[in-house]
Amino acid sequence: MVEVGIVVGSKSDLPVMQKCVDILGELGVESELRVLSAHRTPALLGEWARGARERGLKVIIAGAGMAAHLPGAAAAWSTLPVIGVPLASGHLNGIDSLLAIVQMPPGVPVATVAVGEAGAKNAAYLAAQIIGLARPEVAEKYQELRNSFVEAARS
Repeated sequence: MVEVGIVVGSKSDLPVMQKCVDILGELGVESELRVLSAHRTPALLGEWARGARERGLKVIIAGAGMAAHLPGAAAAWSTLPVIGVPLASGHLNGIDSLLAIVQMPPGVPVATVAVGEAGAKNAAYLAAQIIGLARPEVAEKYQELRNSFVEAARS
């Protein structure tokens, strides 16, 4: 069953956000990756986000660059946890995206991770931690991964 919905505003964002799909798959969490724009396809985004819970999603990850409205728009349409990934683009290399995503009004939270590929990876890890609260096998796989990070740092 698909538990994490990953959404990006543009096909050009797919290579970075594919990291989320790959990591979640390694941890035993099925995901879907969609291209839906907060600006070009807002009705489709709303429909997708509103129906997320009924489709079995537990977490939404939204990657966005420049104006970066996608994570906030997804959070406006759904009460599932939303993780925003600021993507490096434009003249400010993702700083504008980071500020746009992190500045959400009270009551419509978006967890925000680092800019770019590191953020995409951390979004997947955070989603796995959330899923792991209800699925011990995911929590166990994530703990094993963390242990491998420790071992790699010691070598």
